[in-house]
Amino acid sequence: MVTAAQQTASAPDAARTFPKGFLWGSATASYQIEGAAAEDGRTPSIWDTYARTPGRVRNGDTGDIATDHYHRWREDVALMAELGLGAYRFSLAWTRVQPTGRGPAVQKGLDFYRRLADDLLEKGIQPVATLYHWDLPQELEDAGGWPERATAERFAEYAALAADALGDRVKTWTTLNEPWCSAFLGYGSGVHAPGRTDPVAALRAAHHLNLAHGLAVQALRDRVRADAQCSVTLNIHHVRPLTGSDADADAVRRIDALANRVFTGPMLQGAYPEDLFKDTAALTDWSFVQDDDLRRIHQPLDFLGVNYYTPTLVSEADGSGTHTSDGHGRSTHTPWPGAERVAFHQPPGDTTAMGWAVDPTGLYDLLTRLASDFPRLPLVITENGAAFDDYADPSGQVNDPARIAYVRDHLAAVHRAIVDGVDVRGYFLWSLLDNFEWAHGYGRRFGAVYVDYPTGTRIPKASARWYSEVARTGVLPGA
Repeated sequence: MVTAAQQTASAPDAARTFPKGFLWGSATASYQIEGAAAEDGRTPSIWDTYARTPGRVRNGDTGDIATDHYHRWREDVALMAELGLGAYRFSLAWTRVQPTGRGPAVQKGLDFYRRLADDLLEKGIQPVATLYHWDLPQELEDAGGWPERATAERFAEYAALAADALGDRVKTWTTLNEPWCSAFLGYGSGVHAPGRTDPVAALRAAHHLNLAHGLAVQALRDRVRADAQCSVTLNIHHVRPLTGSDADADAVRRIDALANRVFTGPMLQGAYPEDLFKDTAALTDWSFVQDDDLRRIHQPLDFLGVNYYTPTLVSEADGSGTHTSDGHGRSTHTPWPGAERVAFHQPPGDTTAMGWAVDPTGLYDLLTRLASDFPRLPLVITENGAAFDDYADPSGQVNDPARIAYVRDHLAAVHRAIVDGVDVRGYFLWSLLDNFEWAHGYGRRFGAVYVDYPTGTRIPKASARWYSEVARTGVLPGA
């Protein structure tokens, strides 16, 4: 990855050229693509259970087969090589590695990831491994899940198993992907697995996810090669006020605490924000935070992974907005404990198939804020992309000009941030493949590669070819 000192751009003809060494990649998640739900020792995760529960997922879709990546991984790696990707961010399925969340690893599961990493390296693609992308072993959920401290301890043991098996191949590690979703969608609004709706459990889950991150970083550092990099990926919300009123500014503060600072505070600064404690005092006294937890959570990181799709627009609740906006599913329960006086609004402008506003200025503003708050911490865009209603035309082509425009404009925002001094070192397009999109099932297509689900056929979309050229040259064309 490029250093901050290398990030310069001054001549007009270099205005859209990214720094030498900038990392270009794409990303996926295990439950969304692998399938093979009961093969080689894999047992149910919370997403297997959730997806098989009637009414939870659109059309009753599950990840039992998904895109069948478990059997077609060689084909998928060949596609990445054809597209000229420099890196591939994938997640390990915890239940494929350690089916019950306890005890020894299953070698067949580890062998799958060993083969994947080896093939990536052979083709010059850097493997970037995420330990957790939401698929908690069901047995650990049955024992209490993320609201319980023991789950964080089990996660550290799992991280050690993964590091021992893959540490000689993988140089870049991510502990958690979007712990906000795991805590607040999984245990607050219930629109993600495990589907619980308890605000106190959501806050407890957030803390134990923080603790799991810190313990996992320690386990990784003890086992992986000296030049390995450790990180976490957060879906930092770029929160904007509806108006310039003091009340709307306070709404921003409340959501920023629940969405962002609940994780960046302990992980990056070693303390929870005091206003978060005050806002949630009617729910909990936070006594589940034990002595020495914050020291364990606050581990040095090599970079911060940033996922961005759309900004968040809020106001003081006055009846004009909703109280449960999260972009992932409707619920009568809020994912925002202690923020009952906050309303959410649809930002202006075009939207994707998810209903998310297209606004690359939010990404620029977010990156500059992070650079100001954490000036010595490099950033990597670990997810950015858009879902649209793609289809293969009679000639078998998939043209997706809206996705090209979305990615181009967001990359322009990243480039602008780099020119303005923000240390951004890479970009991972979400997603490599169309796949199981959580509660939306197979009804939302984020992929650069189209998947015909009945046959599994892969068809690179026009956006894949466009992104391939950007990744090969490091040059972003104009509109």
